[in-house]
Amino acid sequence: MAKVSICIEMLFAEVDLYERPAKAAKLGFSAIEFWGVGDKDVARMKGACDRAGVRVASFLGPAGVVMVQENPASKVVGAMKEAAAIARKLDTQVIIVTVGNRVQGVAAQKQADSIVNNLKALAPVAEDEGIKLAVESLNTFVDHVGYFLDHTADGRAIVDRVNSPAVGLLYDVYHMQIMEGNLIETIRKHVGVINHVHIGDVPGRMEPGTGEINYANVLKALDEAGYKGYCGFEFRPSDNSDAALRRARKACGLR
Repeated sequence: MAKVSICIEMLFAEVDLYERPAKAAKLGFSAIEFWGVGDKDVARMKGACDRAGVRVASFLGPAGVVMVQENPASKVVGAMKEAAAIARKLDTQVIIVTVGNRVQGVAAQKQADSIVNNLKALAPVAEDEGIKLAVESLNTFVDHVGYFLDHTADGRAIVDRVNSPAVGLLYDVYHMQIMEGNLIETIRKHVGVINHVHIGDVPGRMEPGTGEINYANVLKALDEAGYKGYCGFEFRPSDNSDAALRRARKACGLR
């Protein structure tokens, strides 16, 4: 049975950010997630989650490091230590890593090498802290034109080069349906390095059941493949969040 976290950046926009953990709990969800921490009051968020009885499954970091660019190791390590300290406060085990847009005039291989080198600098801190890094591929056809990493196999190649137990993939079903399809076979092939999953339907990134993806089968495949992490409901509700989440749960085959 999938563990679900609710992305409070996209859901429950009807209420204040710090009221959203309680909204998730009221609907029976035990975890939330969000994007960056720069605009968040971490202590206030922790308090809101503790009162609601939900945990923070993931957030985006480390701040200030563009992975496709060369960075001094000291900068990368410092940023990772700051992110790890926040993860410790929030009791979060997964940090999502985006790599940035392609740098014009710089060879793709050099940019891939920079990603690998930056991740190798992040990895020892993550390993020491018991944190999993989830490197995200995004679609470049619709939402993120110019982003460097847009296929699962390319992300896997980078993860394999880093060769750290702390570094794996974020498999975003919405993005990868747009870019490559073949969802279930891809999950089976790469499940050993998938550290987090994101869910939204195609087209429009609305709740499961509004589009073309059979999410009951996708989540069943994740479960059968042995995936134990969270599946983040990261979608735009087609109407109000409460109704959309009830429909999403049904479409995903969840109780």
